[in-house]
Amino acid sequence: MEPKNLTEISEFLLLGLSEDPQLQPLLFGLLLFGVFLSMYMITATGNLFIILAVSSDPHLHTPMYFFLSNLSLADIGFISTTVPKMLMNIQTQNKSITYAGCLTQVSFFYLFACLDSLFLTAMAYDRFVAICHPLHYTVIMNRRLCGLLVLFSFLISLMVSQLHISMVSQLTFCTDVEIPSFFCDPPQLLNLACSDTSTNTILVYCVSALFGGVPVSGILFSYTRIISSIMTMSSSGGKYKVFSTCGSHLSVVCLFYGTGIGVYLSSVFSTSARKGAIASVMYTVVTPMLNPFIYSLRNRDIKRALSKLLSKTT
Repeated sequence: MEPKNLTEISEFLLLGLSEDPQLQPLLFGLLLFGVFLSMYMITATGNLFIILAVSSDPHLHTPMYFFLSNLSLADIGFISTTVPKMLMNIQTQNKSITYAGCLTQVSFFYLFACLDSLFLTAMAYDRFVAICHPLHYTVIMNRRLCGLLVLFSFLISLMVSQLHISMVSQLTFCTDVEIPSFFCDPPQLLNLACSDTSTNTILVYCVSALFGGVPVSGILFSYTRIISSIMTMSSSGGKYKVFSTCGSHLSVVCLFYGTGIGVYLSSVFSTSARKGAIASVMYTVVTPMLNPFIYSLRNRDIKRALSKLLSKTT
């Protein structure tokens, strides 16, 4: 195949979840459209309710819930990066996405994924300070520090997204521009490239290791100290209270990084593009949808605030 420069390519084709083109009109009919539309609406509504509950209840104007509301906002942006385009393609049965649209997806995908990771790290640090240094909590976790952490997270995430756009924009592609996924997945774009991608692959792994490994290390350090602090407590009631306050965050951390690792392993060890696309659904769609349920079901303060909010609207 003759390679085409990326600037000469006007669009890519998103093959979606099926490897068989004959089955796609059937698979991506009303049923699949309804399922993904429902998941998107549940995610957007659930996270929006978390944001409204935190902003409307003065008792929730604390660092932990401030980071939680920002995490919910990032989750709305994360799922909005991929699902609306997928729904439009299903409805119109047109699998194409423009070159500019593909770059935009890559940019926002990494922006919101990195934001999720950094907000989860900030929340772990907040729990570490609250449990290990309770007497200095209000001094350390002041409004200025919380605002700087959010600003720092956004700037770092923006830099990561621009790095990935820069790498993708330098690739050259052959005439085959079919992406075996429902969105512009950067690893899939690397597989389609005709040019040498060894440098890009190394950069992708280095960036992922740096901006993925550092937050994970921070979370592990925080919970190592938290567990050490819990072990020194003599009261079983105090231990239960600490575990209950950290349980929701730990569940979300395991869900976010667990599905992310699952996507990576499926791309490395599986030769089926369909399995990789389904694993991506777990990471990009299911995880943001479950986060509001985890926090609302396991957190009394959120449940109380949501009850007040819903009683005002009825």
